[in-house]
Amino acid sequence: MATFIIYAVWLINKAISIYMLAIVVYALMSWFPNAYGTAFGRFLARIVEPFESLFNFATIGMISLAPIVALAVLSFVQMGVSYLGQLLVGY
Repeated sequence: MATFIIYAVWLINKAISIYMLAIVVYALMSWFPNAYGTAFGRFLARIVEPFESLFNFATIGMISLAPIVALAVLSFVQMGVSYLGQLLVGY
């Protein structure tokens, strides 16, 4: 049972890390003209925009801090999943 919990925590943490990477790539795409219009840009928009739109309140002027807040929230979730896994396994 402990092996399953360790594997599940590892898998969840990897999925969160991949999603965090997608957020970073999506944010960096704003530096390149017409990057959001590509197939890859539209794919990332469908994945990232729903979660990032929860944090649209975080703006300073015309600069959106939504990706930074989203990454902070995901890192807290990742730490929480790791801590819960440690509690369940008992080490």
